[in-house]
Amino acid sequence: MTAMTGLPTTGGHMIAGRYELSSLIGQGGMGQVWTAYDRRLDRRVAVKLVRPDRVAGAEADELRRRFLRECRVTAQVDHPGLVTVHDAGTEGDGSDGSTSFLYLVMQYVDGSDLADHLAEHDPYPWPWAVSTAAQLCAVLSAVHAVPIVHRDLKPRNVMVKKDGTVTVLDLGVASVLDTDTTRLTHTGSPIGTPAYMAPEQAMGGAVGPYTDLYALGVLLHELLSGDVPFAGTTALGILHRHLYEAPVPVRQLRPEVPEALEALVLRLLAKDPQHRPDSAQQVYEELLPLLPSRGVPTGRPLDPTRPFLRPHAPWPDRAVTPAPQPAGAEMQGTQGGRPDVARAVDEVKRLLGEGRITQAVDILGAILPEAAAQHGEHSPVVRTLRKQYAATLMDDGQYRRALPELRRLADERAAEAGHADPQSLQFRYESAQCLEALGEPAAALAEYRSLLPYYENQYATTDLRLALEVRRRIGQLLLAVGDRGAAQETLIRLLHDSERLHGPAHPFPSEVRRTLQWLGQVRG
Repeated sequence: MTAMTGLPTTGGHMIAGRYELSSLIGQGGMGQVWTAYDRRLDRRVAVKLVRPDRVAGAEADELRRRFLRECRVTAQVDHPGLVTVHDAGTEGDGSDGSTSFLYLVMQYVDGSDLADHLAEHDPYPWPWAVSTAAQLCAVLSAVHAVPIVHRDLKPRNVMVKKDGTVTVLDLGVASVLDTDTTRLTHTGSPIGTPAYMAPEQAMGGAVGPYTDLYALGVLLHELLSGDVPFAGTTALGILHRHLYEAPVPVRQLRPEVPEALEALVLRLLAKDPQHRPDSAQQVYEELLPLLPSRGVPTGRPLDPTRPFLRPHAPWPDRAVTPAPQPAGAEMQGTQGGRPDVARAVDEVKRLLGEGRITQAVDILGAILPEAAAQHGEHSPVVRTLRKQYAATLMDDGQYRRALPELRRLADERAAEAGHADPQSLQFRYESAQCLEALGEPAAALAEYRSLLPYYENQYATTDLRLALEVRRRIGQLLLAVGDRGAAQETLIRLLHDSERLHGPAHPFPSEVRRTLQWLGQVRG
């Protein structure tokens, strides 16, 4: 182990009593990546170790919780272009004086990362660039449907396998580190790689699928031209160029690139997210006419045109999340031939206590119709189950399914107790969180703005704190939709009010102050 990071320095170290580290293949600010052997299944795997010294104390506990949650959500994404997650956890508890760290065990991908692939083929054939981008769109379409935002899409996080298929790495890892808790102990700068960072991400605004599409535009520009559109000697200088400079059209650098491809790259690199393509699915459809025709692929190793007989096209109806299948009778229990609601509820409690959230969600979704049939649609039992179902969907990252449940709960509660009822407002607040996670910043912004007067008209300290948090979300979403002036004005007022409530040294105003400082630096 090293004294500074607590991470292994040589092979042979055993992780979780199962994964034997072999050779170090990557190292950076977040940690290390090793090849390793899974002794139980006798296979080669890749193991990512996240540095334990990034955070400390209570913040370390929060990092571990988020890390395991993101790994669990990521493992639910089933797509051949996404690296498979095998295992995740914490190694060591520090009780013996050693340092604990987080580990993620993944499929080992045999191939070349896209950065090396580009360096070995200069200039990169433009049909290869189109084929690579189309495969990435297929992956992003599946990922965004969860929804997950990669946040750090770049050539080093893309592998080209020997059969030409593309695999995306590090899904979910950047989102774990891009949190208030981790940023509070460091620079306050957004997480990501400056050369591939979208303007809204650079400004500390809300991110969404549109953020990954911008990074895809940077990557595609680099494949076609040999360099990223905005380079510089400092991170601040690069981010300033992302915000205020227009990219050089790629046909000025490579005239043989088709005009339609150049136009698509420029739209992907639009400063305003609303001027970019609507989805990865749409980008794929625009790339489709530019893909090589059948019989063109050479069959050489690492040729990204080879897979394209359209085997990995994203599903057009990407927004649909499959409903859970009913749990078996042995899980729910039966009563007179009908599912036993009480036993199912007890089973859900047990599963949640064990952290088996996805299984609990499926049982809740399956038992709700039976509970409504037995007790009535508007009974307290069904209402309680719906609340638990919505909360568990949120915790499982299934925002698309949680949203209609939360809206229904909010409307029913408002009809009974009025629109200012705290519980109805909480359901609406969580609905806004879902919209934000689903990459709908304008809709989320409208929902938060409609909520704010209710919270500001309350006098309890808890409501005032909620009002401050809503205002913070509004400021970040204003950045996401490109209204930087309004965002800065909102955050300045928020800083003043949060300092009055919490004091200037409190983490909340400190974070707002960092965002404003970063915003001022980049805008200047």
